[in-house]
Amino acid sequence: MATMLTDTTSNDLLEQCWITTDREELSRRFDREHFEITHSLTDHPLLQIPELMQLADRTLKERPAGLYYDAGKDIRVDQRWDQMPKKQFSAVESMQRIETCGAWLLFKDVQKDAIYKDFLGSGWEKIKANISSQLNSQILREDALIFVTSPKRIATYHIDRECSFLLQIKGTKTIHIFDRADREVLPEEEIERFWTVDNNAPAYKPQFQNRATSYKLRPGYGVHIPVNCPHWVENDDNVSVSLNVNVQFKDTLRANTYRANHVLRKLGMKPTPPGKSPAVDYIKSHSIVPLMAAKSALHKLSSKQKSS
Repeated sequence: MATMLTDTTSNDLLEQCWITTDREELSRRFDREHFEITHSLTDHPLLQIPELMQLADRTLKERPAGLYYDAGKDIRVDQRWDQMPKKQFSAVESMQRIETCGAWLLFKDVQKDAIYKDFLGSGWEKIKANISSQLNSQILREDALIFVTSPKRIATYHIDRECSFLLQIKGTKTIHIFDRADREVLPEEEIERFWTVDNNAPAYKPQFQNRATSYKLRPGYGVHIPVNCPHWVENDDNVSVSLNVNVQFKDTLRANTYRANHVLRKLGMKPTPPGKSPAVDYIKSHSIVPLMAAKSALHKLSSKQKSS
């Protein structure tokens, strides 16, 4: 049975803006730099372990692709997602054993769950309104994620296509975030591969760890992470629960320019990074679209032939 909120509590939670950081700061720094934020969701009933247990069970029944998990006690910061240990427990069992099994659970598209929909939708709308009245027109898709993590578990080094707010609900952990413009930390070639063929393309470089800004996340605090900022997370000796709300932008110009540069680099050229010449970026972006469409069509045809 889902937790029932009183009408008064429900209305209060829907009316408030979760992020209590100054509105001017949110607007000025959004997707430009990473920075610490504060929020008011620490005691929200829907973000506590008992309710998340029910969410796990419901998600597996209604949209099984909405819950990813793995478990391992010796996960390295530089480990690829396709190198994770074989799962020993089901997702629900991992939640039940969260104190000891080294699990990392990711609830995806939580806003699609009937019980969470109004709460997440209303709160996210207020956050966007505090950033910019024009933000909605720039968004391709929105998502709400919930992370549940075992004590001392590491979330490996990576970059994201999304711009996000990571809000700490339970427990403490440290997130290390690097400057996305530092080309020793994040070379152009790695970004090109990330946008084109390999989500794990960015490689952790321990010699540059001291260039990261480390944020100690605790209940009531969080961090804003712009698109493509490299980061990794180490959980303290406690169970951690975090809510992540994010957006992916409609702007395909930069992404397609990286994709075009990936192709040009494979041909032995040294392409100019995005942002140096708007005209060149435009040509590259629009030139790669037919190639991507052809590749997608060939993939669909191949899949159809294999299944027939």
